[in-house]
Amino acid sequence: MAQEYEQLLLQNQLCFPMYACGRKIVAAYHPYLKPLGLTYTQYIVFMVLWEKESVNVGQLGSILHLDAGTLTPLLKNLEKEGYVTRERSREDERVTVISITKKGNALKEKCRDIPAGMAKKGSSLTSEEAEELYRLLYKFLEG
Repeated sequence: MAQEYEQLLLQNQLCFPMYACGRKIVAAYHPYLKPLGLTYTQYIVFMVLWEKESVNVGQLGSILHLDAGTLTPLLKNLEKEGYVTRERSREDERVTVISITKKGNALKEKCRDIPAGMAKKGSSLTSEEAEELYRLLYKFLEG
């Protein structure tokens, strides 16, 4: 390839290894989440709700870097399953508030060992490298 197109080589793209790692990580979660009937995106929604109990869709999207078009059908599904409730805000009816139900909270117990299971899968990173990668990825997200 001519040097003038070197910027188009896959090996020169920062985005590609990030994309490939993301796919690999989501695939690694699959054996833990499938028996629970959860997708990775649903799982991270639960993580936010377990921590905050209630959040509006805009806040949830901001935390998870997801748009309303992705979240709305996912949240409707979780509501149908009885894991969350969706209600209009009393202060502003344009805002939808998502709250975790008892059934949704009960799922936390079934998920409590997932992080340890993922850690056992191993990584070629040292704990220091993992911490640095975490810091750099969040720096990238903030940019």
